[in-house]
Amino acid sequence: MLAVPTRATVRRPLRSPAGLWIVVPTYNEIESLPRLLDAVADVLDASALEHRLLVVDDGSPDGTGALADRRAARDRRVAVLHRRDKTGLGDAYAAGFAAALAGGAQRIVQMDADGSHDPGAIPALLAATDPGGADLALGSRYVAGGSTPDWSLRRRVLSRGGSAYARALLGLTVRDLTGGFKCWRREALATVLREPLTLQGYGFQIELTHRAVRAGFTVAEVPIAFRDRLAGESKLGAATIREALLGVPALRSAPRTQCNNPAAAMAAATLDGAAS
Repeated sequence: MLAVPTRATVRRPLRSPAGLWIVVPTYNEIESLPRLLDAVADVLDASALEHRLLVVDDGSPDGTGALADRRAARDRRVAVLHRRDKTGLGDAYAAGFAAALAGGAQRIVQMDADGSHDPGAIPALLAATDPGGADLALGSRYVAGGSTPDWSLRRRVLSRGGSAYARALLGLTVRDLTGGFKCWRREALATVLREPLTLQGYGFQIELTHRAVRAGFTVAEVPIAFRDRLAGESKLGAATIREALLGVPALRSAPRTQCNNPAAAMAAATLDGAAS
């Protein structure tokens, strides 16, 4: 059973009857977070979807965590997980995922707080993971209908190149491996988190999707328009890119995550047989 890490503080009980959880990590997002919270509430209210939104704040010095607490005090659907240490985006998401699963989440949406992920796409991600659909839905910039309208040519080349690099090394067919706008079914997420993550920057997004595919879960890509952040500064730096370049090859030899879902386990066995 996954548990909330001990070096984290929850300001509200996380058990919730809502089957849908939105997990949003933050670090110095005081300008953009209020807009995101309002937009998510508007979209999900319009769809009559009960939900819990979990802000995972890494001790933001700009007061993002305190702002989230104030929002949670007046909106029962918002909860805040305060982490004492800033140990990476992967760790922040893992803490939020653990809290969501422990709180009874059946589907978990992960998204950035900076406005680059449009909450209006959440219903499409949910539809892709409805019964009979995929176990994991990715908001994809690189399938038909997806776009990055605000990006420079350099950034497009860097992002597409990163996905192509990981796709070739890992033998995957998923087009957008570095994106962070995803919707998980509970069992798929719980399965891929049975072992600690090995990458922390945006490479952990590749690691999660790779684990899901290797475990036999189905993945769908839903086209999205990815915008530049509305405020604040990007956390993507040279160290993050270097970690992904060096860490992705090691994922090929990582132990295969075991899945308790018979259909997914059969799919994984089929993949193994085709590769042998």
